[in-house]
Amino acid sequence: MGRAYQNRKDSMAKTSNMKAKVYSKFSKEIYVSAKNGGTDPTANLSLSHLIEKAKQNQVPAHVIDKALEKASGAGGEDFVTVRFEGFGPGGCMMIVDCLTDNNNRTFGEVRGVFNKIKAKLGTQGTTAHMFDHRAVFEFKHDDEDAVLEALMEADVDVSDVESEEGLVRVLTPPTEYFKARTALMDTFPGVAFETDEITFIPQTYTLLQGEELETFEKFMDLLNDLDDVQEIYHNVEVED
Repeated sequence: MGRAYQNRKDSMAKTSNMKAKVYSKFSKEIYVSAKNGGTDPTANLSLSHLIEKAKQNQVPAHVIDKALEKASGAGGEDFVTVRFEGFGPGGCMMIVDCLTDNNNRTFGEVRGVFNKIKAKLGTQGTTAHMFDHRAVFEFKHDDEDAVLEALMEADVDVSDVESEEGLVRVLTPPTEYFKARTALMDTFPGVAFETDEITFIPQTYTLLQGEELETFEKFMDLLNDLDDVQEIYHNVEVED
């Protein structure tokens, strides 16, 4: 999974590293988490982790504070998660997760992007079954057996532990995310995660080149320009 997984992450980074988009994404996620689970990070693990990731992505404190303040007030916006699935250039598989307060608007905008590049928007379940939904942790370590033992002792349901060039990669079901993260941090104090996320990992990959790759990159740009789009997952592999 190593190189292909990194290719996916690199491709994502090319099109999602815009400050305004990053700020908006975390602001929405923090607001929703605080609204649903409370504004105290010590009592809301999901919120605590989001704030930590926002800071790592250099989201200013005032953006975080504004989202928390908004969540602590009465009323406010009602955001829901909406998922779109379909096929992009070269038959690549796509999953697009959105956070929206207006389903009709979001559906129209996402469908418009798919139509613009002649991609095919499917129904729920069209492509998701070809991805593994996993929590992924990557960190520098030289003993995968010790990592597996630590997770097993913490009663974590482990999907896989593998090592490559001094990097250990742990995969668990999404429901085990916080338990696994806590076990790793308790067993290996000061561990620095290079990857720490819940994601969709493709079971197979589609290699794109030439015009198809150019169209795919345009596709990603257009999707990332949509305010409601939070995450994009795909199975595109790009040659080194």
